[in-house]
Amino acid sequence: MAVQPGGEERRLPAPPPRPGLSYSAPPPIPVTPPVPRIVRTARTLWVLSFAAGLAVLLGSYVARDSNLQRLRGVVAAMAAGSDTGSVDTAADIVFWGSIGALLLVTVLQAAALAAALGRRNWARWVLLLLLAAHLPVLLLASAFLVPGGSEGSYVVMLWCAGLLLALAGLVLLFLPSAGAWLKRQSSQA
Repeated sequence: MAVQPGGEERRLPAPPPRPGLSYSAPPPIPVTPPVPRIVRTARTLWVLSFAAGLAVLLGSYVARDSNLQRLRGVVAAMAAGSDTGSVDTAADIVFWGSIGALLLVTVLQAAALAAALGRRNWARWVLLLLLAAHLPVLLLASAFLVPGGSEGSYVVMLWCAGLLLALAGLVLLFLPSAGAWLKRQSSQA
């Protein structure tokens, strides 16, 4: 009851009724379905592929003095009559550029794999494009990073193993069960 300025008492209207319970509201925390075995296997294959590629890069870095010496000979043969400083600079650019290109492709693939594991369906297509781009980068880098002899065969074997592992992981991501798990996120959003 409220008292009005004329001495009259008046009743206030009742508040509106509360809304009823609703079962259609989404939960505050969305349920995350478990990752299927095929996607976990694909992730493992990709991680092993990254490990093989990074092992080659680490080996190239450790043996950089011999690689740079070999590259200086190659550059000196290609650019006859150049001074020693420009030959050294060109060899450094080729060596570090090759390592940087391979590392960049690997980091981009890891980011796309993380997006795929975050249930982004587009990420497997990006992985396909990155794997296709990885081939020419490897061919170009092989001219500069593969030493002669048996050491070179180990580098080539690791690169081939890495590519095959990545390809197998990519194929697994395109199987129907993995595709259904990835596409479920699109329908919920």
